[in-house]
Amino acid sequence: MSWLERTELLVEKEGIEKLQKANILVVGLGGVGSYAAEFIARAGIHKMTIVDGDVFDETNKNRQLPALDSTIGKSKAQVLAARLKDINKDIQLKVIEEFLSPESAYEIVTKEFDFVLDCIDSITPKVNLIVAARRKKVKIISSMGAGGKLDATKIKVADIGKTKNCTMARVLRKRLKERKVDKGVKAVYSEEIQISKSLKVTDGTNFKKSYYGTISFMPAAFGLQAAAHVINFILKK
Repeated sequence: MSWLERTELLVEKEGIEKLQKANILVVGLGGVGSYAAEFIARAGIHKMTIVDGDVFDETNKNRQLPALDSTIGKSKAQVLAARLKDINKDIQLKVIEEFLSPESAYEIVTKEFDFVLDCIDSITPKVNLIVAARRKKVKIISSMGAGGKLDATKIKVADIGKTKNCTMARVLRKRLKERKVDKGVKAVYSEEIQISKSLKVTDGTNFKKSYYGTISFMPAAFGLQAAAHVINFILKK
């Protein structure tokens, strides 16, 4: 009996074959990306590239799937890779342990990918990844801000031009417009108004100037929406 028996009942043999042939890139393996990558692997996708240069720390435990006392200080990409291989021993997995620079964004995104999932939580690398995908005509779905929000029923998927009540989406739209990208980017976002008192300003390390407080389930719900969008797209191809 195959571990994908239940999946095959739902999507049939043809669906399984489509998933097994697909090639997916997940960039950013934090709260959103760790869940998205796992949902994609559990759906039976055989070829994935995962990208993150960070290590787990204590503060990740409230929202990141592989963040445990036993993984603190370890590479997010390597820990998640081991987990994905434990789910599907046949998965073809490429692991890139680096923070995305403007140059590497353009190198990493290639036409061999059926879909790119942007799960980065810093604006500059997000812009570079989205622009690279649009220039190379590779489909991309980008996760907006899951922080400062509590209502999972307000999460939506839409073109980035139609997003609302999201600070990150507003900043991103402006930055993308400067680079002549104003549509064709799917976004996962929440229409809930951010709880502004949960904002914390930082020293700007790794392109990150501030962040909102986050609850356990919101990044996971964003990751779920992103993965579901990608899997359904592949099944309908």
